[in-house]
Amino acid sequence: MEMPMEFIRKLPTPKELKEQFPVKPELSEIIDRRGEELKKIFEGKDDRFLLIIGPCSADNEDAVLDYLTRLAKVNEKVKDKIFIIPRVYTNKPRTKGVGYKGMLHQPDPEGNEDLLAGIIAIRELHTRVVKETGFTCAEEMLYPENHRYLSDLLSYVAIGARSVEDQQHRIVASGIGIPVGMKNPTGGDITVMMNSIAAARSRQKFLYRGWEVTTEGNPMAHAILRGYVDAFGINHANYHYEDLRALIKSYKDNDLDNPAVIIDCNHANSGKKYLEQIRIAKDVLHSRHVSKHIHSIVKGLMIESYIEDGCQKIGEGVYGKSITDPCLGWEKSEKLIMELAESL
Repeated sequence: MEMPMEFIRKLPTPKELKEQFPVKPELSEIIDRRGEELKKIFEGKDDRFLLIIGPCSADNEDAVLDYLTRLAKVNEKVKDKIFIIPRVYTNKPRTKGVGYKGMLHQPDPEGNEDLLAGIIAIRELHTRVVKETGFTCAEEMLYPENHRYLSDLLSYVAIGARSVEDQQHRIVASGIGIPVGMKNPTGGDITVMMNSIAAARSRQKFLYRGWEVTTEGNPMAHAILRGYVDAFGINHANYHYEDLRALIKSYKDNDLDNPAVIIDCNHANSGKKYLEQIRIAKDVLHSRHVSKHIHSIVKGLMIESYIEDGCQKIGEGVYGKSITDPCLGWEKSEKLIMELAESL
């Protein structure tokens, strides 16, 4: 007996949506250029520091564009030292599977779920970002089969802590052609993350959106350290000097060349205490200064930042304040970016 599942309507394929909402050639040039610059950073040919920064969730198009317009002005001051990739996360994992799942599901957080409106909204948002700010962004690949709705617009993809052990996420990551960061799982097992990196770097053949596909492997697959939670629910950080030395050894033990890691300054590393991101970012830079090996492997930071400090419940209506995890407000974020640039 089949499990009950109501088929509501057939949605456009990524190819159909791209044809309906194409990327203009002048925007494709920006996307390609930034992609090449980012590739050089991961290859060690460009020593600029990566900063993946932005809201926990891209919940409001106007507020997100406002934030990114401010970020673009700061970028002009630091672009020789820092390569900024905005976080524009339009689909959000939920631990219990309920609640706000991002713009993909709900273009209006206070409205009903509407996936047709959602796939259009996220494509239009990312297109506006490139057109109005010159940025290309990072997304979380929460649903691997949805990646191609945005595949011609993105610069960076993260695989979340709950997804990193999943085979589909790993093998799809092998064929996306841009840097993909594998987070350590919530329980902290680094072996799981390293296996995921190895799988994403390997050639793969698999079923994807009704097609048999092959990939050449993604040499830009790398680690993201985000801290972990132990069996008693206590948060533990894994961004310290000793953790980074151990990660270097793990890359070597797994015969993975070109080691790279991004440090997630929030989540379990901060215990979700968003102000701690400032201290953690500076701590990581200190580790880079005292070890040439750590300097080489630590490519950048991931920071959750929005216009207003903290977070709010859906419906409270504070402009530019996160409705998911708490974020660092704009003034503190701008100050931190300038301080990071000065200390690099």
